[in-house]
Amino acid sequence: MNPWRWQTWQTFPYLTCTLLEDFPHGFFTQHFGARLPAELVQILHPVAQAYRVKQVHGNVVLSPSELEKQASQGESPLSEADGLVTEQENQAVWACSADCTPVLIADLATGAVAAVHAGWRGTAAGIVPRAIARLVTQGSQLSNLRIAMGPAIAGEVYQVSTIVAAQVTASLFATEGLDSDEAILAAVKQLPQSPILSDPQPGRVKLDVRRVNALQLGRLGIRAEQVAIAPYCTYQTPEHFFSYRRDRQKKVQWSGIVSQNRRS
Repeated sequence: MNPWRWQTWQTFPYLTCTLLEDFPHGFFTQHFGARLPAELVQILHPVAQAYRVKQVHGNVVLSPSELEKQASQGESPLSEADGLVTEQENQAVWACSADCTPVLIADLATGAVAAVHAGWRGTAAGIVPRAIARLVTQGSQLSNLRIAMGPAIAGEVYQVSTIVAAQVTASLFATEGLDSDEAILAAVKQLPQSPILSDPQPGRVKLDVRRVNALQLGRLGIRAEQVAIAPYCTYQTPEHFFSYRRDRQKKVQWSGIVSQNRRS
């Protein structure tokens, strides 16, 4: 069964995922234009506090209290990070994307949530596993997590160099001693539903970044039924989504989720 549902707000469409149905959330489309999380959060939960970061394609994951501490110390208004993990109820965390993967995570038991921006660099650096590790340190159990990966560029149209592909997929073989790009790519191509697709141009392949993230989650012990990947490609769906690779414009769409109080 397809877990993805289109919703509307004032005729504008956005996506939700049934894996996260107990949590106010949304993968918003380009139709929401220049609206920032402080405004978008009103659609999801009118009393939630919105948090966002300056995304830098890394693997730093922060909490709202860390954002507030950095702000109080006179640092930049937006902290540099690519993931946010909540600590209390009614905290809305946000990620923006325009081909990279927006990942929303919820803990059905504790009510904690996370929002992650997973581009190829962040994926190579394990940004999603890092966010999950933060949740675990706060008391989450892997079996209670539900993960939704929103619209992003599909592997079939995402051409990259073999060097980049090896960097991104090396995380899948961290303990296997593969010491060259060729060895890594050969191993990746043997995986079921490999995230590497062939490309006719020498030195290039096509890369499914969302599939790499799904494989990373599997290696953590997260079951396939805990994960949903949106069947939408930002590059191939111009009627709904911005795509930097398609348009070469610095525009984004936002994805956000609100934490709940589930603790007894």
